[in-house]
Parts: sequence; structure tokens; C-alpha cells
Amino acid sequence: MSRYRLLPTAAQETGLVEHCALARYVWNLAVEQHSHWQPGRAWAPNYIEQARQLTEARAEFYWLRAGSQTVQQQALRDFAQAMRNFFGGTHRRPTWRKAGRHEGFRQVGVRPEHVRKLNRRTGRVWAPKVGWVQFRWTRAVAAGVKSYRVTRDRAGRWHVAFAVVPEPIAAPSTGEIVGVDRGVAVSAALSTGEFLHCPGLSEREQRRLRKLQRCLARARRGSNRRGRVKAAIAKLKARAVDRRKDWVEKTSTDLARRFDLIRVEDLNIRGMTGSARGTVVRPGRNVRQKAGLNRGILAAGWGRLVARLEHKAPGRVEKINPAFTSQTCSVCGHCASENRESQAVFRCVACGHQANADVNAARNIAAGRAVTARGGRALAGPANREPQLGPPSAA
Repeated sequence: MSRYRLLPTAAQETGLVEHCALARYVWNLAVEQHSHWQPGRAWAPNYIEQARQLTEARAEFYWLRAGSQTVQQQALRDFAQAMRNFFGGTHRRPTWRKAGRHEGFRQVGVRPEHVRKLNRRTGRVWAPKVGWVQFRWTRAVAAGVKSYRVTRDRAGRWHVAFAVVPEPIAAPSTGEIVGVDRGVAVSAALSTGEFLHCPGLSEREQRRLRKLQRCLARARRGSNRRGRVKAAIAKLKARAVDRRKDWVEKTSTDLARRFDLIRVEDLNIRGMTGSARGTVVRPGRNVRQKAGLNRGILAAGWGRLVARLEHKAPGRVEKINPAFTSQTCSVCGHCASENRESQAVFRCVACGHQANADVNAARNIAAGRAVTARGGRALAGPANREPQLGPPSAA
């Protein structure tokens, strides 16, 4: 999707908020219907039945009828798709949407005349029962747009995203392979020896964030001061998210243009960032340290980077078993825990090869190496595999 900053007036913002509230209300009703289903009962209503119920509800309640029928129907369609994804095993079960956190709606049936360019920096889009809403024309809107989604983040910013499938980036046809090792200290280390760091908040911004969080802890719930502090915190966090997304887009585009094949570790990020709190019977250990590690992993943009690589370079991204790639020598293939002296230093106890630990792991990933057990040798690849990378220079 191509996303643009939406610039609604105060009156238009009221209409957009109403659309978001009604779409969220319809979604939550659908969630409630499906939450009552149990084995042995009849199936919960599908989209067609829910659409019929929506028509009856709109005829009975004027406040529901005042909103856009298209917006409300698309909320039901989104829920039906979410349920299909859940049963397909690709997503979690759809759950409740909360005001202030899930603000958005989808509009379909968009025609070419519904999106217009006013000048070099401004365009406008037609929103149902709201009218023409301006947005920043930062790049040309792709032809053939059929739908768009309007969202508002926690910082109060409105965006419009036009649903268009972009063309994949063509491979350079040079035969080059790159391995990407993702980490916390170094967001991404390439087998070429490059280090990529995902930008976040500056030290000054982090100090301000900590100060605001202390103010939030002291503010009374429901007070105006608490609302102002929450808005300030949301703006700082939105700034960090914007920087991370920008870095991911630029990095994924650069890798897709430079290399024919991109190999990454097959990491279970959801499991790696799980809480260590434990239960009352069996409480966890080092909970605060694990929470800090989770924040570092999420701030590095591991999942988004690989997802965007798969979008921009479909069929050219391979996921490699991450087992012991950081303990295996990229020159001789010897695997031992003693090889990894520290977070940044790798020194092979067999051949003496020394390099940066992240770069060494990235070269193992690029070569497609993996071991099956601690102390084992690297698995041999097929005879027709891509040629191995040359011996890396000592770091």
C-alpha cells in the first residue's frame, strides 16, 4: 500500500471519527457473535448473514443509519477475512477493537475521479458523507486504485493508504548472494561486512520519554493532564516508528536491488519476544531483563524487514535454519560454543580465524549453513548449490 498523510479540517475529522467508531462497533458485534460459538452449537453467522442483520439494524437505529453503509459492510468483510486467516493458521483469532487504539475504516468502489491532484504538494480524496479531504501529494498515486483505508494513529495523525499491489523489484542478475544476520546491538549485519543500524529516539528524546512516563504514572486517571501527557508520549513513539519504517523501506529496497538472492535466519520472533513473567505458581526469572531484550528486538524491526524483502523480492528470499550459525566458523565449518568469545568477537578454536561475530554469522547464513546438534559439523549442501563465498578477511 502507498500511504499518505491526510489533512482533514475540524468538521471533516468529526465525520471520520464517526466512521471509525461505527466500523469498530460493527466489528466488535461480529467478534461477540463468534465468541459465543462452542462445539456442538450451530455455526456462527457468516458474512452474508451478518450483512443482512446489519441492514435490519440500520433500518431500526437512526444513529447507525447516519453512518456510511459501505464502511460498515467493509468492517464485516474485514472480519470475515480475519476469520479465514485464523482458520488458515496464518494469523491469530480476531479480537476486540478499542477506541483510541484501533481507529480506521476501509472504503471500496473507488473510481479514478475520486482521487485528484490539486497542485505539486496537495491532492484530495472523496470520503463518503465527509466530502473531499486533502492529503499530502508526496508521490504519484498508482493507477487502478479500487479501495483505500483511512487510519488515525495514537499521535492523532490521519493517513490514507491506497490499496495497490506494487511491482516487484527486478533482480540485478549478477548472481550475488547476501546473508543477513539480525541482532540488537547491530540491527542487521551483512555477509559483505556492512553494519546496518535501525534509527530510534535520540538520547535527548529518550530522556524526555522517561520524564513523560513518570508524569503519566503520577497523573490522575481521566484528568486533562493525563490526556496531554499520553498525547506527548504517543508523538514521541510515533516518531520512533516512522524512523524504523523509513529505515526498513530503504534497507529492503537497497538489498533487493543489489543482490539476486537474500538469505535470512528463520526466526520465531513472536516466541522470542514472549514475556518471561511466568505464573503465580511458577514465576519467571529476570523478567525486567527479558522485557528490555524484547524491546530491543522489536525496535530493530526484524520482522518488518523480512516481510518487506519478501514483498519487494518475491521468490528471492530464503530462510535458513538459525541453529548455531553464530558458533560456526565461516572458513572451516568448526562449530563450538568457545568460538564465540563475546557479542562482537568470533575466534575459531580450530583454525584461528577471527572476525566480527555478526559478520561471521551472516556469512554462514549466506552459505546456507546449519548444524543439527551442538558440536556437529555444518551440513553439506547439494552438489548444484550456489558457489560458496570466498574466505572472509579478518576483522
